[in-house]
Amino acid sequence: MTARVGMIAPISHPYPPAGYGPWERVTHDLTERLVADGHDVTLFAPRGSITNARLVETVPAALETAQGGDPRLEEQTHLAIAMEAAAQGQFDLVHSHLHVHALPFSRLIEVPLLSTLHGAAWDKAHHPLLRRYADNPFVSISDRERAFLPELNYVATIPHGLAIDEIEVGAGDGGYLVFLGRLAPEKAPDLAMEVAERSGLPLLMAGPIDEAHRDYFDWLMGRRHRGVDYLGPLERSDVWGLLGEATALLMPLRWDEPFGLVVVEALAVGTPVVAWSMGAMPEIVEDGSTGFVVEDVDGAVAALENIGDIERANCRRSAETSFSDARMAADYSSVYERLVTPSR
Repeated sequence: MTARVGMIAPISHPYPPAGYGPWERVTHDLTERLVADGHDVTLFAPRGSITNARLVETVPAALETAQGGDPRLEEQTHLAIAMEAAAQGQFDLVHSHLHVHALPFSRLIEVPLLSTLHGAAWDKAHHPLLRRYADNPFVSISDRERAFLPELNYVATIPHGLAIDEIEVGAGDGGYLVFLGRLAPEKAPDLAMEVAERSGLPLLMAGPIDEAHRDYFDWLMGRRHRGVDYLGPLERSDVWGLLGEATALLMPLRWDEPFGLVVVEALAVGTPVVAWSMGAMPEIVEDGSTGFVVEDVDGAVAALENIGDIERANCRRSAETSFSDARMAADYSSVYERLVTPSR
């Protein structure tokens, strides 16, 4: 079955993102694959977005690049334009990747509103709104995410996927470790620095800095040891090379990360992952096959002593099998069919 899908993209970062923007990246890869598979997709996204879907430009620019304006009003305009089109009967269903903000529109349209949460239920401040619309169909991105608010009407768990065929495998002979992600306390880059210091391997760190975490970043940079370099935010083209030559990606955590797209990016280039046993990490990393799942710094240091036992081909194979855009689009197509068929 093919469906007429109204796809609501996030608007925080350009679409598709050249650098940081995991929600936009997943939405883009899903949209492009759905179009290639024959679905009729209308994408609601910022002006200048690039897609093979039918594009409706809703706001002048992504919030990251916007000059002035009220982000709340921009987001409201974005949603209103999409929902007005849905109310006119243009779609079989609407698929939102925009956090929880589309939910209040769901009872104003006659077609299903499917929401991919992207971890939104982790924030307890969202629970009252989510419970109010708990009968709506939701997709969780991991089994661990469901535990944040298990009473929602989850219709599937669909792990994120990437356009794997566009990503080249690296040689992994750079002799360094990588930390890639937001430089924030819950991401624990300080623990990555400790692992690198104890293992004697250089550490390259890259990722954006939220203004709310500027003091933490300054503290982090003040305590970094020799052999740790911060490269700043990187564009995706640079990320592939950085990850592809790494000995391993370090994924320390202080919170229950509901997915972790960077882990899939590492697997896609053939790089093993050493991840803390929190959130969805045990669902993504196959312990002993595509990396190691550890409890703490001691475990990570010990894992790196055996990192050469991980075959890079296993990592790539895992990405191709479990985390591709083709698998993700097929899973969502199945959900679309189940939601749309009863109304036909």
